[in-house]
Amino acid sequence: MRPAGRGELDSLYFEYPHFEPPDRPAAEPRRRVAIVGAGPVGLTAALALAAEGVPSLLLERKATFNDGSRAICIARQSFHILERLGALAPFLEKALPWTTGRSFYRGRQVLEFEMPDGPDEKFRPMYNLQQQYIERFLWQAASASPLVEIRWQSEVAGIADRDGGVTLEVRDPAGSYAVTADWLLAADGARSPVRGMRNLRLQGENFEGRYVIADVRMAHDYPTIRRALFDPACNPGSTVLVHRQPEDIWRIDYQLPEGESAEEATREEVVRDRVAAILGEIGHRGTWELEWWSVYAANTLALADYRDGRVFFLGDAAHIVPIFGVRGLNNGIADAADIGWKLGRVVAGGAGEGLLASYTPERRDATLDVFANATKSTRFMTPPTRGWRLMRDAALGLALRHDFARPFANPRQMAPYTYAASPLTADDDPAFDGAGPAPGSVLPNLRLAAGGFLSDRLGPGFTLLLFSAGAAAAEAMLRPLRARDPDLRLLCIGGAMPDALHDPDGRIAARFAAGPGSAWLVRPDMYIAGRWRQAEPAAVASCLARLLDIAEVEQ
Repeated sequence: MRPAGRGELDSLYFEYPHFEPPDRPAAEPRRRVAIVGAGPVGLTAALALAAEGVPSLLLERKATFNDGSRAICIARQSFHILERLGALAPFLEKALPWTTGRSFYRGRQVLEFEMPDGPDEKFRPMYNLQQQYIERFLWQAASASPLVEIRWQSEVAGIADRDGGVTLEVRDPAGSYAVTADWLLAADGARSPVRGMRNLRLQGENFEGRYVIADVRMAHDYPTIRRALFDPACNPGSTVLVHRQPEDIWRIDYQLPEGESAEEATREEVVRDRVAAILGEIGHRGTWELEWWSVYAANTLALADYRDGRVFFLGDAAHIVPIFGVRGLNNGIADAADIGWKLGRVVAGGAGEGLLASYTPERRDATLDVFANATKSTRFMTPPTRGWRLMRDAALGLALRHDFARPFANPRQMAPYTYAASPLTADDDPAFDGAGPAPGSVLPNLRLAAGGFLSDRLGPGFTLLLFSAGAAAAEAMLRPLRARDPDLRLLCIGGAMPDALHDPDGRIAARFAAGPGSAWLVRPDMYIAGRWRQAEPAAVASCLARLLDIAEVEQ
């Protein structure tokens, strides 16, 4: 919603493009992959497929990007994904990094926390950027790829399983037509029409608390941190969140009083009064302009299975999570990266279809972990009952005087999920005895003495980190791996190889608890698939073959 007198897309700081409907070919070719939804998740999926050399057709019913700031927080691991997909540069230039959060109870600070960060991290824990920019930057990257075709004003009105794929009925201003694709990725949002056409329902919990989100433009010198106000004078008994964004835009989320209707709460004069009171609470005495506002409720809902035949669901089409802990957008980007490299490998012929069976176990388990943490955060931020409110307020009251109670006000910011139970996480040498990064976790990053970071040395696909190996051992390791994946990169660390990554002080080896001959197999998404204290070529090659579902075609 926008103030009276301004159009739906009449922003104070962002110029929305208008995309014309497509010029369609006379005969519609069969597609390898179709994607429904050109939001951040659908665009990321298209780029992830393109990184594997696989073309896709992206269908979007709207004529421009989503309006309003919406999802604004991008986590570190999402930046690693954006870097791998070649879309990072404008994000780094525009987004505002932050590491700190502060929580206040009745006007007094009860907590200041720092998210994990340090010189070994290439990116900051979190970045603030409005969703319009996120979509613009991803669209720019996708438009530059010859493997991505985007059709705007193209609504999917029907879907049917046919000929080993799916056939879509698509409507645009010129009429209706059919598109058949081998695979379909549904990234069409929380009200997913594709999900409805497949007669699938989200399951989970709906929370009572509702929030208005409002974007305000003002010159305000508070640093880029996340602020949470519990029971403030401006919104008694409720919670307020404040985030700084680029272009002097400030995002304000405030909880609605119990019993107030969404219709009443979103009237412009009501929003203006509430925002003015909040700005007074945070000490802003200058002028401000109201940009945009909306309303949302906190829910934890998910599909039982993210796959339905030849259709995969990702992002809000697969799950809806509360905003607390900034997990929605980042969870969706991780979905897109996960199915993108897996489906891309299958379509390109580098893996069997068994690889796709890991998508739901990995990403749904990640969602359930988000639910577990987000439910705690949501009950703290928005107590569902009088009992919960009493406990929350008691914890905050203790936090005013006692250090032990202050972590209760921590929103539990997002960290990458560990795929410990994934069918792709199979090989873990017990000789490590719990030391070093384990399979299922994200590869730790390290700043290198020669410059750059360990993540910079990973290949675009699979990478094997091999410690202190000579030329003969490296060649013996590489030969059977390349037979299964011609693009696998061997990264030797230490040892006598001329192109080895030097580790003069043993810092990398110490971080990995590695000895001579130790190895880590890293997936395209930086997750560790397996590790060996004394790696044998046959064992590593067998792990890669099982992971790619190509054991039956070994040479």
